[in-house]
Amino acid sequence: MFRSLYRHGFARVAACVGRTHIADPDANAAEILRLAQRCDADGTAVAVFPELCLSGYALEDLLLQETLRERVEAALAGLVEASRELMPVLVVGAPLRHRNRIYNTAAVIHRGRLLGVVPKSYLPNYREFYEKRHFASGAGVTGETIRVGALEAPFGTDLLFPAEDLPGLVLGVEVCEDMWIPVPPSALAALAGATVLANLSGSPITIGRADNRALLCRSASSRCLAAYIYAAAGPGESTTDLSWDGQTAIYEDGEAIAEGPRFPAEPQVTSADIDLDRLVQERAQMGSFDDNARQVLGAAPAFRRVPFRVAPPEADLGLRRTVERFPFVPADPDRLAQDCYEGYTIQVAGLVQRLRAIGTRRVVIGISGGLDSTHALIVAARAFDELGLPRTDILTYTMPGFATSDETKGNAHRLMAALGTRAAELDIRPAARQMLADMGHPFGRGEEVYDVTFENVQAGLRTDYLFRLANQHDAIVIGTGDLSELALGWCTYGVGDQMSHYAVNAGVPKTLIQHLIRWVIASGQFEAEVGATLDAILATEISPELVPARDGETIQSTESKIGPYALQDFTLFYTLRYGYRPSKIAFLALMAWEDAGRGPWPPGFPEAKRGAYALPEIRAWLVVFLRRFFGFSQFKRSALPNGPKVAAGGALSPRGDWRAPSDGNARIWLEELERNVPHG
Repeated sequence: MFRSLYRHGFARVAACVGRTHIADPDANAAEILRLAQRCDADGTAVAVFPELCLSGYALEDLLLQETLRERVEAALAGLVEASRELMPVLVVGAPLRHRNRIYNTAAVIHRGRLLGVVPKSYLPNYREFYEKRHFASGAGVTGETIRVGALEAPFGTDLLFPAEDLPGLVLGVEVCEDMWIPVPPSALAALAGATVLANLSGSPITIGRADNRALLCRSASSRCLAAYIYAAAGPGESTTDLSWDGQTAIYEDGEAIAEGPRFPAEPQVTSADIDLDRLVQERAQMGSFDDNARQVLGAAPAFRRVPFRVAPPEADLGLRRTVERFPFVPADPDRLAQDCYEGYTIQVAGLVQRLRAIGTRRVVIGISGGLDSTHALIVAARAFDELGLPRTDILTYTMPGFATSDETKGNAHRLMAALGTRAAELDIRPAARQMLADMGHPFGRGEEVYDVTFENVQAGLRTDYLFRLANQHDAIVIGTGDLSELALGWCTYGVGDQMSHYAVNAGVPKTLIQHLIRWVIASGQFEAEVGATLDAILATEISPELVPARDGETIQSTESKIGPYALQDFTLFYTLRYGYRPSKIAFLALMAWEDAGRGPWPPGFPEAKRGAYALPEIRAWLVVFLRRFFGFSQFKRSALPNGPKVAAGGALSPRGDWRAPSDGNARIWLEELERNVPHG
C-alpha cells in the first residue's frame, strides 16, 4: 500500500517507561508486556525500556539476593514466551548472572526468542552511584554465550541485530553510563553497521541532568549518523535518596523527532517513525564515516550479527514525525530567524569578499520589482554599507519589456529610490522589436506570436545591456536568479539571467527568499520606507512578465508553467540533500501537504496562501520536476557563475554540491515514479 510508512524506508520505534515495582520481577514483566502490546497494536518495530526495568534499578544489595535473581530469570523467560505473537523487538533491562558475576544487561527479545544479551560496559562508581559493588563490567566481553534458565543466547558487547526484511534497520544497544564516556560502545556499533542505537538508562534526575542527557543523545545520533532511542527510569523507583523523571527521547541524525513528558504519572510510550533511508544515504555520502570505521575497527573483534524479521504491516499507520512543508524554511520561529540571519549574512559576506578581492567599487543590477532582484539588491546595499561605499555606486536599472506591469515597475522605482541607489529606466522594447524584425520573427511583422524566442529576446537583451553597462562603469553584474530556478532550468542560458559576474542568490531557494526579505524588514536592516516597499513586493504574483496578457487573461504565471515552488522546492530538497527515490518524495509530500491544518506553518506565511495538495497534483508536478532537473537543465548549471552556498539542503554549483553530466536523462526516475506512485 502506497501510504504504508514501512514501504518508504521508515520504521516506527518507541521509548517506553512503565511503573516500576521494586524487587517484583513478575509485576515488572507484566508492566513491560502491557506496553509491548500497545507497541504491537501501533505497528512498532523496536521498543526500548529502561535499565534494570525487570527488577528495578535502585535495589542496592537486593541485586545480590538469589531469590531476586531467580525471579528475574523466570520473569524474563515468561516475557520471551509472551513475545511470540508480538511484532516489536523488545530491549529490556535485567540483572543477569554470567559465569561467576552479575551483569547489568540489556536483553533483546523478539517473537519468542532471546536474540542476545548485551552487558553494560562502563559502571559508574562515583557520587550517588555504586554499581561496581554489584555488577561486573561488560567491557571487552565478546564472543560469549549466556544461559538464562532454559534460554541460551549470544552474550557480549559485540552484538548487532539486523532486520532482514527492513533494509537499513540494524539495532545496536548500550546501557546508561555507556553514553557518557568519550568513546561509547554505540560509536563502535554504529561504525560496524548499527543504524538504530538503543540506550536503556536508570539515571536518577538532578537539576540540569535532563539537558545533559539530551545533548549526549543528540550528539551521538549526529556523530554516528544514526537514530538514538533513550528511555530512563521513571515512576515507582525507590526514592530513598534519589528521584526519577522517566525521560524519553528519540533522535535522528542530530534532530529530536520525539520527546516524552518528564515525571509522568502514568506509563508512557514515546514513539516516532525514523527514516532509515536518510541514515543510509547520509553514510553513503559522508565517506569519512566509513574511513573512520576501517581505521577504528581494523584491529577490533568482529561484531556478531543476530538477524530477525519484523514482518511489518502494509496498512496505513500515518507518519509519526513532523515533515516540514518547506524543508528550506523551518516552522519554528527562533530557528527561522537564525536561518534568515545566517543566510542573509552569508550572501552579504560573499559579495563583500568578492568586491574586496577584485577591487571593484561598483555593481550593476537589473531590478524587476520581483522577489529575486529585490533580494539581490538589499544584499548589495548591505554589502556596500559594510564596505563603506556609497549606495550611489550600486547602478540599478529597471528594464520594462512588452509585459511589464505598472505595479512591478512602480515597486522597482520605489525600492531604488528608498535605498538611494543610482537608478535609471532602460526600455528594451525598441531594441527587442528591431531584433525580432531582423530575425524575421512573426512579431516583427506585427503578429501576436509569443513563443520562447519572443521571451528570450527580452531576457537576453536585459542581460546584454547589464554586461555592457558594467563594462562602461567599471562594475560587475550581480546575478539575481535563485536556486529553484536553476533546479528547474527556469532561466535563459548564456546571454540571459543564467549568467552574471557574481550570483548572490544562486544558493537560495525561492521559498526561502520571501522569508529572508521578511526578516530584513523585521530586523530593521534598512529605513522604514524600504520596509514598506519590500512588503508591497512580497504581495506580488511571481511572473517573468515576458508575455503580454490579452484582454480578460491573467498575467503570465511562472508556477502555472513549472509548478508551485512550494512543491518543487520540497522535491529539490529531498533530491539534492538525500538523493531519495521519487516515490518516497511523493509520500513525504503527501504527508506534508495533503491537509492544510496539519502541522505548523512558517511564521508570517500568509493565511490566504495556506493551501493543500492531493496526490494527483503532487505526482503531476513531480513529473515536471524530474524531466526538467534530470533530463533538461543540467547544461545551465554546468556553466554556473560563482556564488555562495547558503542552504544546508545543498547548492547546484558544479564546483560544489552537485556534479552531473549535462547530457543525462530522466528515464529511470520517471520509471520509478510510474511503478510506485498511484495516479490517484
